[in-house]
Amino acid sequence: MLRLKPVFSKLENDLGILGDEIVTNFHSQAKTLTSEYHTIGSFDISKLTAILDGSQSLIIRKVKLLLSRPEFAYETSTDIHVYREKVFEWCKILAKENLGNTAYPHQYGGGENMADYFAIMETLSYHDLSLVIKFGVQFGLWGMSVQSLGTENHHRKYLADIGSLKIPGCFAMTETNHGSNVKGLETTATYDHQAKTFVIHTPHPDARKEYIGNAAVHGQMATVFAKLIIKGKDYGVNAFIVSLRDTNGKIQPGITIGDCGHKMGLNGVDNGTIIFNKVVIPKENMLDRFASVNDAGEFESPIPSDNRRFFTMLGTLVGGRIGIPRSALSAAKSGLAIAIRYSDSRRQFGPEGGSEVPILNYRMHQRRLMPLLARSYAIHFGLQYLTQRYLSKNEAEMQQIEALAAGMKSYSTWSTRDVLQECREACGGKGYLSENRINALKNDTEIYTTFEGDNTVLMQLVAKNRLAEFRKAFGQMNAVGMIYYVYENAKTALSEKNPIVTRKTDEAHLLDDQFHLQALEHREKTTLASAARRIKKLIDSGLDSYDAFNVTQHQMVDVARAWLDRIIFEQFRLAVDKIEDEKVRAALTRLQQLFALSVIEQNKGWYLEDGYMEA
Repeated sequence: MLRLKPVFSKLENDLGILGDEIVTNFHSQAKTLTSEYHTIGSFDISKLTAILDGSQSLIIRKVKLLLSRPEFAYETSTDIHVYREKVFEWCKILAKENLGNTAYPHQYGGGENMADYFAIMETLSYHDLSLVIKFGVQFGLWGMSVQSLGTENHHRKYLADIGSLKIPGCFAMTETNHGSNVKGLETTATYDHQAKTFVIHTPHPDARKEYIGNAAVHGQMATVFAKLIIKGKDYGVNAFIVSLRDTNGKIQPGITIGDCGHKMGLNGVDNGTIIFNKVVIPKENMLDRFASVNDAGEFESPIPSDNRRFFTMLGTLVGGRIGIPRSALSAAKSGLAIAIRYSDSRRQFGPEGGSEVPILNYRMHQRRLMPLLARSYAIHFGLQYLTQRYLSKNEAEMQQIEALAAGMKSYSTWSTRDVLQECREACGGKGYLSENRINALKNDTEIYTTFEGDNTVLMQLVAKNRLAEFRKAFGQMNAVGMIYYVYENAKTALSEKNPIVTRKTDEAHLLDDQFHLQALEHREKTTLASAARRIKKLIDSGLDSYDAFNVTQHQMVDVARAWLDRIIFEQFRLAVDKIEDEKVRAALTRLQQLFALSVIEQNKGWYLEDGYMEA
């Protein structure tokens, strides 16, 4: 050991550990791999852009050109009232350019193009996130709730004016006491058969509507979710159109509106609270696609099951869980563009006698940012897949599409949170300055993990869907059946599981997409089978199914993550396989490989415990 001391001393000295300055001194007076490396583009960017934009390239270009106009200059005022009015004016411009009604039917002035609507949300998110949320509340949540939950009379009366922003509106679902648990909402809509009206009422302060976008200042009407009461009987949560303000902005009688005030982010959106004090609305204001009150004053529905009717109603609103993750991904892309470009120009340290080196050339800096870049590309193609499935949906697929939307919303928004934090740190002090936008991106997207469904709750929904599919396919599976399920598609012997165990760690194997897919499938199947087995064991021991799910919630999140990791990788791989340009395909193949390997690395503890890999 004593002989090694001079070697370590020399190494410490070369690294600058013992000196006054910490410098990288690889080899005196010589060029190094680090200093010679240059970030030179290896492919045609326009070809990659065409692949990413796909069939929405024209609408994306239109929105980008619109955002480059002087009217869309960033608002620098810290006064939330000034910011809110600026965002509202921006929305008016978008409506005037016929972007607000993009998804509505042609007969009401719309473009009947939901794919373009999602692309608009995604593109607006590169500019200002308060704008995209205000846009989404008005033309998405408010407008699409009328379109999806209402019938022809509602469409004819409201959609054109919603699309033109003549009627600013709200989506009033969340209450102080109830957010994720929509079935627990306490606002009531009591039917008065003699007057042919509904009475909308907030029974106590904690049942007020809260965090409602557009409510504090601009909203004139709202889709209000409330329990329908007929002759004292509760018929569950339904949707009603309620006037909040007149055309002059005066609040209607019986309605109290509060302002949520300054928030962590999205301060260009006027979130507010709403309390209803026996507000009377006409019978025709019930959005009656799935439920109605007939001429005899009786409840009617084409869907007899209360449970199925409730989830069918919510299922029509799943579009929000596609728009939000696409918006979040745009924010992550913006942060990565800022951080990577900065890292390529910022120079620190270098070999003795040589010039300083861009920090992006350092391997650790690459490990900080490049896996996040790869993940963002992977999520992009995963969201394209989700969007395509949603647009071509049929009734039989809806439950899986809803689960996929819930999962992708969680996956994308959690990723954005992590990406932007790393980008901020990777830019050092520059990342802390407001002018460089990362703080706004971080603060504005923080709520993305909560609205449109709390991410952890949504992942439970995903896991329950996976368990339901598992049960449907395999029924009461015994231990032997579960082992077969886990390994049915394995390409290697059960005794080996994975060639890594037998030290097959050469580069060709580690970069092979078939190995990546098998590794991700193995984790997906094993976590699902393990969770199913554990829940069955708990229930067999006498535990209530509700308690059994509670005990295994952490496992449920793992089940959902493993499923999403596999789907996202698979869609990334399929997209790359279709690319004709060799240089673009080569670049995206590297990112595809990096995404898969980074997922495996993140879950190395699981793979080691499972025996799929050895330390």
